[in-house]
Amino acid sequence: MNGMKMNCMKRRTFLSVSASAAVLGPAFILNHVQAGADPLRAAVIGHTGRGDYGHGLESIFNGRPGIVVVAVADPDPDGRSRAAAKAGALRTYADWRQMLEREKPNLVSLAMRHADQHFEIGREVLRAGAHLYCEKPFTRTPAEADELLEEAARRNLKIAVAHTYRLQQNIVRLKQALEEGFLGELVEMRAYGKQDARAGGEDMMVLGSHLFDLFRMFAGDPLWCTARVLAGDRDITRSDARLVKDNVGLVAGDRVFAHFAFKNGVNATFTSAAALRETTAGWGIELHCAKGVARIHIDLEPVVFVRQSTAWQASGRTDTWHPLSATVLKGAEPRVTNPVTDWLDAIAENREPVCSGKDGAWAIEMVMGVYQAALTEKRVWFPLTVRTHPLA
Repeated sequence: MNGMKMNCMKRRTFLSVSASAAVLGPAFILNHVQAGADPLRAAVIGHTGRGDYGHGLESIFNGRPGIVVVAVADPDPDGRSRAAAKAGALRTYADWRQMLEREKPNLVSLAMRHADQHFEIGREVLRAGAHLYCEKPFTRTPAEADELLEEAARRNLKIAVAHTYRLQQNIVRLKQALEEGFLGELVEMRAYGKQDARAGGEDMMVLGSHLFDLFRMFAGDPLWCTARVLAGDRDITRSDARLVKDNVGLVAGDRVFAHFAFKNGVNATFTSAAALRETTAGWGIELHCAKGVARIHIDLEPVVFVRQSTAWQASGRTDTWHPLSATVLKGAEPRVTNPVTDWLDAIAENREPVCSGKDGAWAIEMVMGVYQAALTEKRVWFPLTVRTHPLA
């Protein structure tokens, strides 16, 4: 990786850099090449000015033998040309429908950040017979996610969603350390959004969905949630629903306080309130265990810190955070691949990707659960009975 340290990379360059590092390609491509088959046909769909190309998703096929990028589709002429140059695409299209019909790709990167376009395009990509790598948020509602997952299952196609923290070395290392008992029993998780100008509902959908995905990585599926979502100093109503610049569906509120229950007595909270931005140490998760606390700090590529607390004294208490070291592991250091390589291997091995469509759908379901709990002022159980948007 040109000497770059993974934990120093900006989040939006991770996929493109790690893809270029995987020049030998996953087993899926190697087997394809060795079999003497024609190259796999890949395509990229973006929309300059309406979600653009999130997280370098126009470049995820670069440097992979056995894959040829046949086309980029983007309604904007200038953006289309730029994306095609980055992707090394042979042809370009203004209309993604025309591209799917003519090019018949095997693999598609659905790259724009605006989730309002994901459902329709994703459905047609699957119906065209292509495996799908999708920017997050996966969809706007559980109902949309359900249909995409059902479409993929019928056709034995694999969906991956760009909740890439599941395959970050530091986070995988932490999961192994906790499973080995390093900090004792996991009791509580406290997650904080970025809490910038998007604080509240937008922060929860755009960035909190990453945190909800990590909740499930460490504690499994949630059982239920309760929540309070505020617009100013009052509880939201459906009339507070709005669309934002990066259209991820309806959002509401500028402060979110949510509580999730998990099996084994584990509890989790999510907070997004601009007034707390400086005091909660930024975007991330704290995992409170019986023998200490771990913090995943994810403003940049995630860094994991560990705190093993000292007792309170009359003079106060001083706790020190230390970076998590691989030396705490009892077993071998976990081997981690990048999300695109894992997606391609999942196709070859007929398994779900680590960053799967199902996981992307669960993140959306948890967001919708927060809104439903806030609007009804009741505990809401998972899986949700109502699959449409609570704010609609």
